[in-house]
Amino acid sequence: MEVLFAPWRMAYIEASVKEGSPGGCIFCDIPARPPEEDAKFLVLHRGRRAFVMMNAFPYNPGHLMVAPYRHVCELSQLDEEEMLELMRLQARALEVLKRAMSPHGFNLGVNLGRVAGAGIPGHMHVHVVPRWEGDTNFMPVVADVKVIPEALGRTYEKLKEAWGDA
Repeated sequence: MEVLFAPWRMAYIEASVKEGSPGGCIFCDIPARPPEEDAKFLVLHRGRRAFVMMNAFPYNPGHLMVAPYRHVCELSQLDEEEMLELMRLQARALEVLKRAMSPHGFNLGVNLGRVAGAGIPGHMHVHVVPRWEGDTNFMPVVADVKVIPEALGRTYEKLKEAWGDA
């Protein structure tokens, strides 16, 4: 088995265990924390009904997640205001990522249910993943290892500045 050293993950794991309950929900626990801790938990924006945060285990640099505050697992459980804000925040996330990171394209996706790949199946959320030509290279294919070329903290700083919330 190949091992890729990623020391930044331990702080996230320890915080999740300490702050959340066993089987807790990061999409409920993290926005319940004070806004002063947003950088620590990678929250980029807090809206009225939904928020945007970076994925601490990204597919690519700038991988964001847009989630409603309300703990629901199905799109049909969202009210109209939540749906509208989720879409608006996705559109804004795309513009922020374009401005801050100049990706060549994007993947947007919702994994509903564990069998569909949802790591947190009880709280629906939308993934916004920036893509660049050549971002899939030999490492995942040959070595079964994904390389993230930028530290989470640096990506957060760039995106927070581009988002523009004070």
